[in-house]
This record gives sequence, structure tokens and C-alpha cells, in this order.
Amino acid sequence: MLLERDKEMAQVDGALCAAVDGRSSMIVVTGPLGIGRSALLRGLAAGADGSDVRVLTAHAALMEQDFAFGVVRQLFDSLMTGATPEARRKLREEPDRFARSVFSGDDGTAGMDPGIDTSEATLHGLRSLLVGLCEETPLLILVDDLQWADVPSLRWLAYLAKRLRGLRIVLVCTLREGDPWSRYALVREVTECAGQTLSPTPLSLDATRVMIEEQFEEPGEEPYVRACHEVSAGNPLFLLSVLVGMAVSGYRPTAENAETARSLRPSGLRERLTGCIRAQTEPVRDLAAAIAVLGDHARPALVAQLAGLDDIGLSSALRVLYELGLLPDERTLRFTHRVVQDAVESSLTITQREDLHHSAAALLYEGGRPAEQVAAQLMAVTGQSPAWSTAVLRSAASTALRRGAPEIAARYLRRALLESTGQNAERARLLIDLATAERTFDPTASERHIAQALPMLPEVKDRAAAVQRMPPALFARPSSSMVELVRRTAEELGAPEQLDGTTRETALCLEARLRHYAQEDPAALSSSTERLRELGGEPPLDSGAERELAAVLLCSATFAGRLSASAASRMAGRILEREPADEARVHTTVPLAAITLLAADSVHDVETWLTPEKHPRRPVSASDEALLLAQRAMVHISRGRPAWAREHAERALRLTAPYWYEAPSVVLAAVALELGDMPLSEEILAGAGSRTPTGLALTSVLRILQASVHAQRGMRARALEDLLACGRQLESRGWHNSAVFPWRPRAIGLYERLGDELSAMVLADEEHSWAAAWGAPAVLGRALRLKGRLHGDRGIPMLRKAVEVLRSSRNELELARTLVLLGGRLGSRPEAEAALREGGELAAACGAPWLAKRAEDGLGAAPSQNNALTRSERKVVSLAGEGLTNQEIAKTLGVSLRAVEKHLTNSYRKIGVSGRAELAKVLRTSEFTHLRP
Repeated sequence: MLLERDKEMAQVDGALCAAVDGRSSMIVVTGPLGIGRSALLRGLAAGADGSDVRVLTAHAALMEQDFAFGVVRQLFDSLMTGATPEARRKLREEPDRFARSVFSGDDGTAGMDPGIDTSEATLHGLRSLLVGLCEETPLLILVDDLQWADVPSLRWLAYLAKRLRGLRIVLVCTLREGDPWSRYALVREVTECAGQTLSPTPLSLDATRVMIEEQFEEPGEEPYVRACHEVSAGNPLFLLSVLVGMAVSGYRPTAENAETARSLRPSGLRERLTGCIRAQTEPVRDLAAAIAVLGDHARPALVAQLAGLDDIGLSSALRVLYELGLLPDERTLRFTHRVVQDAVESSLTITQREDLHHSAAALLYEGGRPAEQVAAQLMAVTGQSPAWSTAVLRSAASTALRRGAPEIAARYLRRALLESTGQNAERARLLIDLATAERTFDPTASERHIAQALPMLPEVKDRAAAVQRMPPALFARPSSSMVELVRRTAEELGAPEQLDGTTRETALCLEARLRHYAQEDPAALSSSTERLRELGGEPPLDSGAERELAAVLLCSATFAGRLSASAASRMAGRILEREPADEARVHTTVPLAAITLLAADSVHDVETWLTPEKHPRRPVSASDEALLLAQRAMVHISRGRPAWAREHAERALRLTAPYWYEAPSVVLAAVALELGDMPLSEEILAGAGSRTPTGLALTSVLRILQASVHAQRGMRARALEDLLACGRQLESRGWHNSAVFPWRPRAIGLYERLGDELSAMVLADEEHSWAAAWGAPAVLGRALRLKGRLHGDRGIPMLRKAVEVLRSSRNELELARTLVLLGGRLGSRPEAEAALREGGELAAACGAPWLAKRAEDGLGAAPSQNNALTRSERKVVSLAGEGLTNQEIAKTLGVSLRAVEKHLTNSYRKIGVSGRAELAKVLRTSEFTHLRP
């Protein structure tokens, strides 16, 4: 299908009309590679079929330039095709003796004779053949790729073009712009005779849409159409190559495949472009290679140096690449399509590529360019690099780490290690830097490289500083080799109280790590609690190392339940006041202070610590971001907002590497427990089944989650057995505080459902005892609620006390549970309605529609009819249904994050869903189309 070429077709038709009256003309069709010159000639030939016009066609080819009069023979052969036997005989007999030599020999060898006659007599004889034909009917002569025509044919075409008067001919030749042969004198002699020059334009968006529908036999979705149009820049060859490649690969023209279309690099197009580039002159090839090697860092002066061109040579070569359609204009040093880059690289030999990258690295280095630009060139070199390469690669790795790209930093450092052959301190430093980069995505490799570096470091303080770089394994059990490495180094360094300065700081950090590693040992847990007491009520927190140690000791005391919540939160709050929640602290034990605060129900302190506005952060790696998201999810759980927690935890799990799945998995499991979400719980357990949980934290929360699944399936006895086994394991390790791992509350509920009220009461008393000693409002209020539920009407005072305690907690969901239970127990008493109404409203605000429904049932009223979403709520719901995060919605609508959370909470309540997953399903149903703005 020939699209958007009506103007060109009309101009040729006009020339044919003039030729009928004896006004012959010549037209040249120019344009870059792939613009559709050949397609236009085919369209002209097809348009003339069946008319009173005879069409002569020829296609010149670069490989046939040695075949004399090859194009001329094609023209007359095309005339013979379809002619009657009498017409063929006449054509064979008519040529005079000069022209006959051109057509002598049926085997095609005549044209190879180097002594073939190209005199004016021969050229005139060939023209004479056309005279008789023109008398019968006008002629349309079409010559494709004129620049590749053989010399004798060019001479005849030039001869003919200058002597069209008296004939009825329209001569149309195509010429590829930028091709070196197009500047040949004989080619110019032909084209200078043209009365018109046609330059087909790139296809429009509408034409792209039509081509997509023709290729796929279905309309393309608008994002896909735009992607194809932008990536091809309207070039028909590029566009068709992309469409065919997508079709062959099985991709439909849908919006979700738009990015695939943008990134596709069709192999057939690459091969054609490679041939085009190889046919260029050396300066043009060198310039293309320089642009390909320098990539986004290509600048005119730098490119000229690398290509060995002066200003005039650079301008000339740029013009050629632009005319070929490989550059968007004569000033932009960027290829029009990614496949052009591939084609240029394919045109180079391995040696040429190596030399170019070597030269580019040297030019960038000498020009003082950023280290990562130089490093990118060094990474492409396999041979020996310059002496300065190691320093550049280390600097580039440091830059990559700062911008949150540890995997790239590790690549730079591994390359630098190839240049370092000795077993010395320099190699040790490279290994330590590599371990620092790897700890975010491969802790095992990080540990291995630290171990390899230590023997090369003569000073114990340097070895200790290196060991400090290893990740702390916040939720996982460390390997025995890691623990032994830290222990041995700490012993070599000495006790912190015997040291000073940075050496003391390092010793404190190592002590913190060792105590954290030993948290599953009850004796070590007791030792850490005693160490905390030794530090006094106001332990020193001036340095980062002191805060690391304090965070570990506090966490140990929290797990053991050996400290009051108020004392723990006061100290943990002081730690976080002095620590930004940035990527630098992710790889320390400081985040353990946040766990202590959340267990102590001091949610506000953690929420403030994690506020981005308070501590602006640099770009971080995916694993670092996952841990920060997991911490935010824990905040939402502690506030009684499981739906928000789920969103953060799922994002964290998608971001994190396999080595760092513990933190988001722990949090997501806690979310599933709060929501009672069976599919989510099964998904988490199935994912964990393919791994071996190493830490007690993850093992315990998974066992509690498994018990929840068993209970929902009606296997209550088995669920209770799971919970009691989990409790025994935690107790044996000294982890008594169920504020962190709430196995007792769930076991109490199962005892009650199984009819064993005595066991339920015994465990409830135990839970209340621990909760009272700990003193956190959320935990104490929950314990009072459980006891009050077990004692029937006699438990109403306990429930009232629970409500009073929970009003000082940030956990609104726990308060809602207690109010709904209290309202149900109060029956017809006056305050029952108020408790149920408040509990229902809080439950709805927390994204717990099941609890809100229970409150409504208790009130004995139908569900609220006031469920119409406001205009703002509809906008927020619509964007949430499209998959935007709360932060992205806030940015799109220009409102605060808290406003988005409020609108979504109200919407969940009105619609009757628990979170985003259910919301997305609801929005897809026709029943809820009115919810969309």
C-alpha cells in the first residue's frame, strides 16, 4: 500500500499528460534510505498498467556496476516482457549496427566486454529505438537507484536526458541521498537535466495507524501507534521493519507492547543498514563509529578527535549521515534509531572496536570527563588498560554507589580487579569496595570478598574497618563463617573501653554486630540486657557506633521483655533523633531502634523519622529502598492500617533481590495476618516454601501465618498446635514479648473456639501479665480486650479499661475491635450505640469493612446509604485503579499524601473493600462504572 504519496503521483501524471503533447521531461526522486523511493516507482508502474503508456523499468545494483549497459538492457528487456511475438521480432531487428552490439549475446556475457562500444553513435542508436516507440504511445522510463548504474548506462541516460525534445517520454530516476556514488560526475550530469525533484516526506501518524492495521489486521491502540511513529520517525522502511518484527514475535498492537516496539532492533533492518554504512567513504564510516562508541557523551569536538576529522571533514560527514537518514539533523550526534547503533557496531571488526574504545577512554580521561564516562569505555576493552584505569574505575564505582546503582559499581570494580594482579593492600581495597557494593544485592559474595581482602591488610584496624562493611543481616541468621570472622577480628582489635578514637568506634560497631548475631541465644540476650543496664538510663549516643550498639541492646531487651515500653521508647527515640533514615544507615543496626519503637507503640517517632521531607535522600538501590518501604509498612501496621501496609510491603517485595527478601516478607506476613487474607497468606507461604528461612523472626511469623490459614480452613486444633509450637520456640530463645510476635492472642482465640476456656484464660492471664510489664498501650489494650471477651458480661469493666488504654495508642484498628466488642456486650445499654458507631467509623477508616459490617449489624441498622463518592474521591479511586502509588496520585493531583490516604480510606469504606487489590477488581465490573470520574 502506497500511503501519502498522492502529491508525487500527481506530479508524474501531469508530466505524462504533457508528454502526450510532445513535452518530455525528467524527474528525480530523492530521499534518505528507506523513505520509499522504490515503492513510489512501483506505484507509478502499477498506475500506468492498462493505460496508453508503455513502462520501461530498471533497478541498478552496486554489485552489477561492472555489467556494461546493464540498466539499459533491463529497460528494453522490460519492454519485451508482455509484448507480442511480432513486436519482439521488430524490436530485435530494428536496432542499427551500433545499438545491436549492446544486445548481442543471449547469455549475458556481452555486457562484460571491457571494450564494448560506448561511442555517440551507439548512444544515438539506442535513442533511436525509442523514437518509433514514442510515436505509438508515450513512454514512462523508471530507473531505481540511479547512483549505482553502470557507466555506459549512465552515459546513455545523460545523452537521452539532454535530447528529450521531440520525444514523448517521462524519465523518472531515484537517487539515494548521502550515498557516495550519488556524487559521481556522470550521476550529477544525469540529475542536472531534471526539471523536477521530488522528495517524499516521512509518513504521518495517521499513515502509521493505517500500516499497523494492515500488518496486524486489527487497529492499533493509540500508545502503540504513537510509539511506532516516534521510533520510526515516519520512515516507511524503519516502520515496516518494526511492525514485521513485532508480528513475527507474536506481539499484538496493544498499549502494553508499546515499549517493546520502542526497544525492538529488527535484525533485517540492521543488516541492510550495515551494508549501507560499509559502502560509505572512510570519513563517514569513522564518524559513525565515533558516534556509536561515545554514545550519549558524543560532542562535536570529541567526535572529531576520535574520528580524526577536521571541522570541514566533520561537517561534510555529518551532512552525509543526515542525508542517509541516520541522524535527525546535521547538528545532533545521535542516531535516529537504536538499530543504527547496532549496524555501525556490526560494521566494525573486533580490533577496530577495541582501538576505538581505547582511544575514546584516553580522550575522555585527558579531557577531564566524569569517571563513569571513562569507565564505560574501559568496560568495553578486553585487553590491557592504561595505568590510570584502576583509579578511574574505583572513582566511577563510588559515583555509581552514590546514585543508587550498586550492580553497576560492582561491574566497574570487578573490571578493576582484572588489572590488579598482586596480593597487596591495593587489591584488598578493591575487594572491600566491591564487597560494599555487593552487600545490597549479594551479601554472600560481599562476605566472601571481605574474607579474601583481610589477609592482605597488615593493620588490625584496617581489617576491622573492612569487616564493618559487611551487611548486618537484620532479619536473617548470619552464616557461621561471618560470625566467626567478626568475632576473630573483634578479639584482635580489643575491647572498646581500652581503645579510643576511630578504633573505639569500630570496636563498638563490631560488638553491636556480634550481639545482634547472637540474639537467638537466650544467654546472649540476657548478656545484652545486662550490658544495656550497665550503660545507665542515658547511654552515650553521640557517635554512630554508640547508637548502633544501643539499638541492638534495646532490641534485645525488647524481645526479652526485660524493659518497660516507656523506657525503651525514650531511648530509641533519642537514637533516631540523631540518625537520618537514609541509605547510609540501612547497612547498620540502627533500624532495630525503629522495631523497638513500634513494639512500644511509639509510632509517631518512627513515622517522623521516615518522613522524606525531614531527611531528603539521594537515589538508593532497590534493596535499600525495599527496606525503607518495609519500615513504612510496619508503621502502617502499628497504626492499624493494614491496607496501606500491604501496598508498601508488596512494593518492597517486588524491589528486593532474592538475598534480601526477609524484611518485606516479615512485614507482608504481618499484613496478611491483620487482613485475614487467605489468598495473600497462601501466596506468601508458597513463596517461602521455595526458600529456607534462616532467621527466627521470619520462621516465627510464617508459623503464625500458617496457623491462621489452618484456622480459616477449619483446622483449629492443628492451628493451635502450630501456634503453641511457635510459642515454645520463641520462649526457648528468650523472646517473650508478644508485642513483636503475637502468638498468644491468636492461641487464646483458638482455645476459646475449641471450647477450652480454662486454657484460654490461663494464657490470657499470662499475656496480660507480660503486656502490663511491657506497658505499651496497644499491647495492654489488646490483652485487656482478650480477657474481657473471655469473661462475658463480667468482662465489661475490662473492655471499658481496654478502650481507655487504647485511646492513648495510635493503633485505631485495635481500638475499633474493642469498641465493637464492648458495644455488643453492652446490649441495650445507652452507651452501646455510641461504642458501636464509633467502632464502625474507625474500622471503615482503617480499611476494615468486615469489622465495620459487624458494627452495623450490632446497631441493627442497614448499611449506610451515604456511599456516593465525592468528585475528589472518584479521581483518587480512578488513579489507584490504574496502579498509581499514593505518592504518584498526590503528585498528579497536586495534593498532600495524607489527603490521598484519607480519600482512599473513605472510598474503601463506601465501596466495601479492604484495599487496592479488591478495589481494582471492583472497578473492572460494570456495576461500579459510576465510580470512575
